[in-house]
Amino acid sequence: MKRIAAILIMIWSVTMTAQQNNSYRIYDADLKPIDYAEVVKRATGAEVVFFGETHNSKASHDLELQIIKDLHAAKGGKLVIGAEMFESDNQLVIDEYLAGFFDDSKFEADARLWPNYKTDYKPILQFAREKKLRFIATNIPRRYASMVNYGGFEALNKLSKQAKTYIADFPVKFDPELSGYKMMIKSMGGMGGSGHVKMDPVNLAKAQAIKDATMSQFIFRNMKKGELFFQFNGSYHSYNYEGIMWYLKLLNKDLKVYSITVVDEENLNQSPESYKHKADVIIVLPKDSPKSY
Repeated sequence: MKRIAAILIMIWSVTMTAQQNNSYRIYDADLKPIDYAEVVKRATGAEVVFFGETHNSKASHDLELQIIKDLHAAKGGKLVIGAEMFESDNQLVIDEYLAGFFDDSKFEADARLWPNYKTDYKPILQFAREKKLRFIATNIPRRYASMVNYGGFEALNKLSKQAKTYIADFPVKFDPELSGYKMMIKSMGGMGGSGHVKMDPVNLAKAQAIKDATMSQFIFRNMKKGELFFQFNGSYHSYNYEGIMWYLKLLNKDLKVYSITVVDEENLNQSPESYKHKADVIIVLPKDSPKSY
């Protein structure tokens, strides 16, 4: 009886959330309108949920946190959170913060945080701390991605054994024909570089790929049976079922993965045809929605 009551409360909460947040539109992969409650329902059936955010969108971050809360309720607390914005070698300080070893000011001084951490990501980390959830720093340390940017994957061979624990396992596959990487190579092809260093557009795409491969592996390593892994990242890391999702499927092609992506449009009432089949859920926000920076 208690479980039935809890489910009814969760459904009521999700329905109220959907009614209160009517400043966006939600579509499925075929661009058929669906409601927020249905998104949460479908997401609970997955093993990994991706939320592709717009980094400077306050509305995007508000939705992110709300979905996390509703999935936490729907899964009975069996939720783990991962994020692009936190680098794998910062996992220890995150774990210590979540365990209550020190306060916010100490954490913020010791961790390498994005400039918009306090407005956009702190509420999520605090929710994880309150609910005693695991929070995984999935991204590669940026210094190693920079090495790939200038020297390709081979540049990482010189790293120590410990350093390599923070990145994807070698060898790292790379498919330059994936649309995201292909577009990056093409758009960067005319760029030179600063000083005497000439930038290789393929290495630029590989620097993106090493991030995606690393995030996929830290998601995979931290999955537990019965738990839902919620990963949030810039939409380009999971858009079009590529990026992190492509690498994750290499690790286990049978994983149940559900993707949500956020886009901005001038006209909310116009179906966003260019996004058809780019994700399982497309959330359309108005271009003039509040920004974090």
